[in-house]
Amino acid sequence: MVSENKIEIQEKVDVPADARLPTKYGEFRIRIFHESSTGLDHVALTLGDMSGPDPVLVRVHSECITGDSFASTRCDCGSQLEYTLEEIQRKGWGCLVYLRQEGRGIGLHAKIQAYNLQDKGADTLDANLMLGLPGDARDYSIASKIFDNLGIKIVSLLTNNPDKVEKLENLGIRVFERVPLIVGVGAENIHYLKTKGIKMGHHISSSDLEDVTNDKL
Repeated sequence: MVSENKIEIQEKVDVPADARLPTKYGEFRIRIFHESSTGLDHVALTLGDMSGPDPVLVRVHSECITGDSFASTRCDCGSQLEYTLEEIQRKGWGCLVYLRQEGRGIGLHAKIQAYNLQDKGADTLDANLMLGLPGDARDYSIASKIFDNLGIKIVSLLTNNPDKVEKLENLGIRVFERVPLIVGVGAENIHYLKTKGIKMGHHISSSDLEDVTNDKL
């Protein structure tokens, strides 16, 4: 005869999604912010006290599973993420906001479809447009809410993208300065980076890519 297993059901405890996160770059605090309109959970990694009058070193990073998780060299996303975490630790104070907006907001499926078109010769902007999608579909509203929750009022923003600066400022975030983020440049992504500089207005100059260009000649 099999004895009954007694399962004790406890009352659900309301636990905040807020914890210590040791990483190979150092220790951070991780907090999760749920966006009800999309059902997505976004991440803030912080180091130090975010309140105060001085600009906080901040990176608003959009999810890139190929670059961030699989170390793809088609883009510079993974290198930008690593550099950000290293730089925050070096400075001893800062915040990474990780937005679940894969493929500049078009989603993973469409992003890989765009990769397919890029393999056939399209650039990173035209591939999106050929799919009937925007070149950049990201919305930074949730980022402004995360900053507000963390008490961040003024930022030194790690980005090459002037559109990101403008959109965050329009949402009430004071961008004290834009901090260049030219990292991870290589033979596989040089045309991608050139397109972002020439056709999408990113602050990426020919001199930033000069070493790789010369190596390929």
